Amino acid sequence: MPTINIDLTELPNLTNDKFYPLYTNKDRYLVLMGGGGSGKSVFTAQKIVVRMLTEQKHRILVLRKVAKTLRESVFTELKNGIYRWGLEKLFKIPKGTSSELHISCVNGNEILFAGLDDVEKLKSISGVTSVWMEEASECSPEDFRQLDIRLRGRTQNYKQMMITFNPIDINHWLKREFFDMPKPNAMTLHSTYKDNKFLDAEAIAVLEAFKETDPYFYQVYALGEWGVLGKTIFNAQKVSERISYLRDHDPVVQRGYFVYDKDSADKIIDRSIKWIDADDGYIKVFEKPQSYIPYVLGGDTAGDGSDNFVGQVINNVTGKQVAVYKNQFDEDLYAEQMYCLGKHYNNALASIETNFSSHPVKVLTRLGYTNQYVREREDTFTGSVVKAYGFVTGKLTRPSAIAELVTVVRESVECINDIDTLNEMLTFVRSEKGRPQAQEGAHDDLIMALAIAYYSRGQQEDKVLQKAIEATVTPFPFRTDTESTGGGYLEW
Repeated sequence: MPTINIDLTELPNLTNDKFYPLYTNKDRYLVLMGGGGSGKSVFTAQKIVVRMLTEQKHRILVLRKVAKTLRESVFTELKNGIYRWGLEKLFKIPKGTSSELHISCVNGNEILFAGLDDVEKLKSISGVTSVWMEEASECSPEDFRQLDIRLRGRTQNYKQMMITFNPIDINHWLKREFFDMPKPNAMTLHSTYKDNKFLDAEAIAVLEAFKETDPYFYQVYALGEWGVLGKTIFNAQKVSERISYLRDHDPVVQRGYFVYDKDSADKIIDRSIKWIDADDGYIKVFEKPQSYIPYVLGGDTAGDGSDNFVGQVINNVTGKQVAVYKNQFDEDLYAEQMYCLGKHYNNALASIETNFSSHPVKVLTRLGYTNQYVREREDTFTGSVVKAYGFVTGKLTRPSAIAELVTVVRESVECINDIDTLNEMLTFVRSEKGRPQAQEGAHDDLIMALAIAYYSRGQQEDKVLQKAIEATVTPFPFRTDTESTGGGYLEW
């Protein structure tokens, strides 16, 4: 067979900038989440065509949940891409609506099509080298697992499962699988219509009109954010718009954790506390500590094995969220990191929830951290009112704290900088009994820690702190101790 030279120098001009680096991505899972018109499906088709032309011995399997939807979607997308690039002479593409869905390249590579509802056809396909799972939100986790298992064996080139979808439901299994926790050997990318330089003005206008006509469609198909099907406590549109903004304007200025030394009494030596930058650090910083600014540190302790220990720091002058801590440490290690975080932010007021365990507060107290939230409670033995460190989330404080955070989101959502916290707000709903809580399977650790921080602001200064100025003694020629001047400046 004669050699055919393919010129790929124009590829950058034919591809949206956001997707172009993914031509060389070799992760097992390439997950493209986004809104309508973002170009994610077009790019996936383009990458398959490039691999078909530049690599050998491919059997690429393209799937949707229902077989009858293949012809008018992924098959057409691949066919149009081949014709758009003028490569039709290098591919054999069946014509007619009754023809079998199959595309082959002159070098022997193949593209196979199947629906996940066509079990018999799937069983007959072997030797798959890569997979495109289009509209994956239609598929079940069991569908994904079966495909993942089938993509195995020795191949000449890297194996990759390309997954494209619109984020229709924030409770979808795809979010848990790929976005809630980093998955090994997986690359995720979020895109919207703003990333598609080839999209026409009419299509853009249709998407943007959803902001006024259909908030859910605007959230999913314009912003490309996880859809919320139920009624949330927080303003879902404001939260989604804030998430969309933060994706394009990364607010994180530092990420890491603290290291420190201890003395013989097992107390942290303050001067030894050191910040360590780390890409996988469990503390995210959005605003570094500023001199003379008072801060509040809210904490939510783990209530069961699946919850996290969380800390939220806010600037008590501006109300902005400036740092967030999230990990599944043991309680004492959590308390020690919170000690360091509080010291780092000008000895912040630490308000840590004690409902599940008072141990972190006891550790802070033992370490000598005295700037803690103080609550009043009735002594069960004497009946007298006593004061104690730590925040109790009860029938009075919980509704008030949540209501205050709802107000912050409604009136000043720009104060919230953490996407994970905002995502929790999209799954925080009112139960059948009217209680605000996380939906089943979701978490509210970040929400509660931030709500506690805002609720506790009254026990911390809310103005810029003034540096203490020591009185200086006036030099002798300009000073008198006579009664007429009261020891002030000399009268003339």
